[in-house]
Amino acid sequence: MTKPHPTTPPDPRLNQILAALPAADYARLRPDLELVDMPRGWTMSESGDHVTHLHFPTSGIVSLVYALEDGASSEIALVGNEGLIGISIYMGGESLPSSTEVQCAGQAYRLSRKVMKHEFALGGQLQRLALLYTQALIVQTSQMAVCNQHHTVEQRLARWILMSMDRLQSNKMAITQERISLMLGVRRESITMAAAALQKDGMIERSRGVISLVDRPLLEERVCECYLAVKQECEHLMPQPSTPKAGT
Repeated sequence: MTKPHPTTPPDPRLNQILAALPAADYARLRPDLELVDMPRGWTMSESGDHVTHLHFPTSGIVSLVYALEDGASSEIALVGNEGLIGISIYMGGESLPSSTEVQCAGQAYRLSRKVMKHEFALGGQLQRLALLYTQALIVQTSQMAVCNQHHTVEQRLARWILMSMDRLQSNKMAITQERISLMLGVRRESITMAAAALQKDGMIERSRGVISLVDRPLLEERVCECYLAVKQECEHLMPQPSTPKAGT
């Protein structure tokens, strides 16, 4: 799970938080950043685990998942290259009640707890960006709780697809409807019906575990207000730098 990728490594600044660091801060941090692969299905940490590393994704999607005692689970947040994984390291706790699971394969640069705590103690830009991202993450989890309570499965699926595609920076993703049902905490049959309705209206296409976004403007009309609320708040809180292209 933690071996560097054998091909040309991605620029760490494909992660928007690392990209927003001043040149001096980034140069100081760069030697301590270790590239790791994030294969689909990898549970990066379980609920209650002592988190030893902070991860800055450059690609892929990681879900924060809350599991109940009866085995049911629900996704409470999505993280892509706009954010980081492991906020308990600098928020004062040793662990989080949620687990972290890779939904779409990608890569990340990890930073040890020791180095992050030292950086945080400096009170510089990394501290500021990490706290701003934590606020954006709280907004996302709060809005998703409201969405799950008040909006239809079709609206929630539309929101999930748009949020996922934003983080992948793509119009296609490999994921099964069964997996989506687990993330949204609803029956698979409900996801199948909702996805069929979106496909019938020309917004998405489904084939062999792949979802393709066909008409984004139309899907954005169908989605509930939660998608835009989370997106706008994240853009308001976090800097939106122009990141290097993969392979540069």
